[in-house]
Amino acid sequence: MSNTQPIRVLIVDDHAVVRSGLAAFLLAHDDLELVAEAGSGADALRLCREQPVDVALMDLMMPEMNGVEATRLLRQQCPHTQVVALTSFREDDLVQGVLQAGAISYLLKNVSAAELADAIRAAHAGRPTLSPEATQALIHVATQPAAPTYDLTSREKEVLALMIDGLNNPQIAEELVVSRSTVKFHVSSILSKLGAGSRTEAVALAVQQNLVR
Repeated sequence: MSNTQPIRVLIVDDHAVVRSGLAAFLLAHDDLELVAEAGSGADALRLCREQPVDVALMDLMMPEMNGVEATRLLRQQCPHTQVVALTSFREDDLVQGVLQAGAISYLLKNVSAAELADAIRAAHAGRPTLSPEATQALIHVATQPAAPTYDLTSREKEVLALMIDGLNNPQIAEELVVSRSTVKFHVSSILSKLGAGSRTEAVALAVQQNLVR
């Protein structure tokens, strides 16, 4: 690519006012070019397939398809496009999730214009940029003790997922096409492995530990 060709940027955010602000920011830089705006993850994927995009500025909290899933699919379908996560959120699991999905950078929306421009240029060159908060989140995740798996079998995880959805034993039996006694056995095993005294306690623990989703 010629050095004089601007970096083609796609803005992905469900808030029009944010897209407008980012579009104005890009106009102020000769080496950055706005090629398209997407209001959803699905739009981003379509636009990326339709035209060359060097860097996508990706919001994470969007309806229907969140930014983590959009990033994963975009990196699969448009592998030449780098993704810069640009969000108001700094939760550990978001940071880890979107970087694992293929984003090269993670910035908060309070970043300065100069820092954002530098991050776009760095992403285009294959260099990551992480906000201090994102770096802290990664360190926190890396130093956390591993979450217990409780050694649940795949069938027990299926049963547990249906318990979380509020199904009782007869309904679970019907859903999985097994006998009620089989379901009762699985539920007892789940409670035992989780050290839970009741279905409610097991469900609460499963949701808290993200055991099935």
